[in-house]
Amino acid sequence: MKRAAWPVLLSAALLAGACSEPSLPASLFPLEPGRRWVYDVRTDWENQVVEHETRTLTTEGEASIDGQPAWRRRSADGVDWYLRVNDSGVFRVASKSDLDEEPRADVPPRYVLKAPIAVGTQWQSTTTAYLLRRRQEFPPEIRHTHPVIPMNYVIESLDDAVESRAGRFERCVRVRGQAVLRLFADPVVGWRDMALTTTEWYCRGPGLVKLVREEPAHSTFLVGGTLTLDLMSWQ
Repeated sequence: MKRAAWPVLLSAALLAGACSEPSLPASLFPLEPGRRWVYDVRTDWENQVVEHETRTLTTEGEASIDGQPAWRRRSADGVDWYLRVNDSGVFRVASKSDLDEEPRADVPPRYVLKAPIAVGTQWQSTTTAYLLRRRQEFPPEIRHTHPVIPMNYVIESLDDAVESRAGRFERCVRVRGQAVLRLFADPVVGWRDMALTTTEWYCRGPGLVKLVREEPAHSTFLVGGTLTLDLMSWQ
């Protein structure tokens, strides 16, 4: 998986000031300076190839976006995300790679978690195809031709137990995102709806503990796979 494809999936991040109330988005994601998370990123491709990489995220304190404060979170591969939290939830307002001169605003802002933190809360954001690729065309990545795909998110549980390489976490919030992308699969079946699914677990203390992205293809023209983000350590 190309590094350029991954950062938007990590736009899950948040918060200033830990709260003890489990109903508040701010209780799930510490953003104060000095925090650090290390994840194992595993990609299982349909062609039986398995790839591993390590991804490190840090919190870098406050920044100014459009004259207003935001919390900056940074990936070690050179991507910054700028987030805010209020009564409506946690949302990303801008992002910036090391190749960008200035942060690029999210219009509208992209929710990471929408209030209330309750089973059934829904919202919509945009995604792209991070894994799906064509077998014999260039560039192979579907994201180049379909950069913006609407994805519907819903909070499914407030009480999941999650096992990760960093340990076991209780009372975690599970969020599922679902989208559909219509692509030409092959000459036999023609056009087909491809499901894109993201499942995320957020736990008080570390925040994002696990993420599973599924983009199956099962096609002669396309290849897909599953990406798993697993927390290894945090501080």
